[in-house]
Amino acid sequence: MTRPTTRPTRSRTGDAARLDGPDMDADFVRLPDLAARRLGGAVVAANDDFFADRAALVMPGPVQPRTEFGYRGKVYDGWETRRRREPGSDHAIVRLGIPGIVHGVVVDTSYFRGNYPPEISVEATALEDYPGEAELAAAEWETIVPRSPAKGDRANVYDVQSSHRWTHVRLTIYPDGGVARFRVHGEAVVDPRLLHGTVDLAAQDRGGLVMSCSDMFFSSPANLLLPGPARNMGEGWETARRRDSGNDWVIVKLAGASRLRDIEFDTSHFVGNAPGQVQISGARIEGDVPAEALAARLWTPLVHRRVVRPDTPHRFQIGQGAGVVTHLKIDIFPDGGFARLRANGELLESEVERKAAAWLDALPPMHLRDALTGANLDPALIRGALAAAGNPTSRWAQELLDAFAPRRL
Repeated sequence: MTRPTTRPTRSRTGDAARLDGPDMDADFVRLPDLAARRLGGAVVAANDDFFADRAALVMPGPVQPRTEFGYRGKVYDGWETRRRREPGSDHAIVRLGIPGIVHGVVVDTSYFRGNYPPEISVEATALEDYPGEAELAAAEWETIVPRSPAKGDRANVYDVQSSHRWTHVRLTIYPDGGVARFRVHGEAVVDPRLLHGTVDLAAQDRGGLVMSCSDMFFSSPANLLLPGPARNMGEGWETARRRDSGNDWVIVKLAGASRLRDIEFDTSHFVGNAPGQVQISGARIEGDVPAEALAARLWTPLVHRRVVRPDTPHRFQIGQGAGVVTHLKIDIFPDGGFARLRANGELLESEVERKAAAWLDALPPMHLRDALTGANLDPALIRGALAAAGNPTSRWAQELLDAFAPRRL
């Protein structure tokens, strides 16, 4: 896939800018954190969190130093288990807010110096619906990070080589200790059953992704695609003040080739630093184009340059003659910021079918079996599909694709 760029075209700071994730050199941190609490991720189980709450693992924002002591000992912004007096290990299970293909994980042990785990491993599984602890305990787990060394008070980075779509990951620490944050960076693989009708095609859980931007001095443009309304200005995208004649922009990749009905451009909470004007353009881009080259593409205006208001959720209608688009470029004049972007429309029927095939390709064997069985398909069709799974030369039967990507009436 085309990875989003990590450096803005116009940098206002010497720090390494990034769309998401910690400030590290690993390529995968440019991708969304699929486990982020803001995207619906949660720690659903842990065998022990005596000293510090497991829920902190997926919380947003940098790790905070703590100086106070409580009834059970030193307070940490992270997850910490008690000291083991017997053989074994501790673990925490995270439900991904966005199921997808994991390209790497970050096990951040910031401020854990004498109590960090010297080794870790990560496993993954995929299940239908919303499993509880009993179903998770009985699931088939696949190792995606083998038992590996970890260091204290730093972000430990581990690459993942897996082509499967996962819904849950399990972090195991050996033998015990504390971890501040657990980031699971990867690529969303949308369930095609969620793509029918009019949907927000810029949403991250449907495959929307910020590809590039001109500037991200104050906050990340990835915030624009977060679910729900922004609670304050810090949850939007804000650029530095321009002192030249140019303007700022951000490019968003949509879930796929689609026809848009309307675009929401929300400046809520941006009162004194909303842009004065906006123009929203679209393009149909096939294949992989380097993120840094997208701005130079030919863009067709969908919303012509117009005045926008501070602290206002704008909704712009898109005409039926606008054509098919895969990417949006939002130009703000001259600078400033806004809170949220929504692109409401429908994927092309061929695109939904392509998404269904990609979803089936990415399902691990146990999840594929459950999904096919739950679709009430002919047993012979299920057996044939399971036998062909994993064969790169095989194609999914049309009857099977239709079960997950039915034609519109």
